[in-house]
Amino acid sequence: MNLLRRAVMARGLALSALGLLAACRTRYPLAPADDIAPLHDYLIGPGDSVNILVWRNPEVSLTVAVRPDGKITTPLVEDLPASGKTSTELARDIEQALGKFIQQPVVTVIVTNFSGPYAQQIRVIGEAAKPQALPYRLGMSLMDVMIAVGGITDFAAGNKASIIRLREGQQQQLRVRIDDLLKDGDISANIMMRPGDVLLIPESFF
Repeated sequence: MNLLRRAVMARGLALSALGLLAACRTRYPLAPADDIAPLHDYLIGPGDSVNILVWRNPEVSLTVAVRPDGKITTPLVEDLPASGKTSTELARDIEQALGKFIQQPVVTVIVTNFSGPYAQQIRVIGEAAKPQALPYRLGMSLMDVMIAVGGITDFAAGNKASIIRLREGQQQQLRVRIDDLLKDGDISANIMMRPGDVLLIPESFF
């Protein structure tokens, strides 16, 4: 009788474990490997440095940082919004502002120390070695992101990781295979990232 009871209990535990494993498997669709982000111009963001060159006016040419509120201040121009603009758009805005003081100013803006707008940064959270927000760069792949964050921890469930992505106004959650990419060298798991992606790397419970 005891042997029968033990067998029933063992079978029940096995079924429970299988059920738990099934529940832990992500049901999200797999992120497509050929999903390439559309071409776009770099947008200035807080933390960027912008080198402002005003032709024949060196006294108002300088390098300034974009403040956390997304604005810049230069000689003759105060609190000019810069975040979310291209360097060309910002140059035209500065020309318009300087036009009150300088006749037909010609401005060139060169961006350095790239951070980009918060909405376009790649955020990596969970069991990454160094969770952080990364500036998006055209052509950035999952492998590039993993190199930047130093890989994953020993406790990470890499193949259960997922990306939260906004597409056409709809939020999607897509599965990625980090273990296959990093441990097995499966290049087919090296999907392309998009601006604003959030990479979630869960902890393994086994």
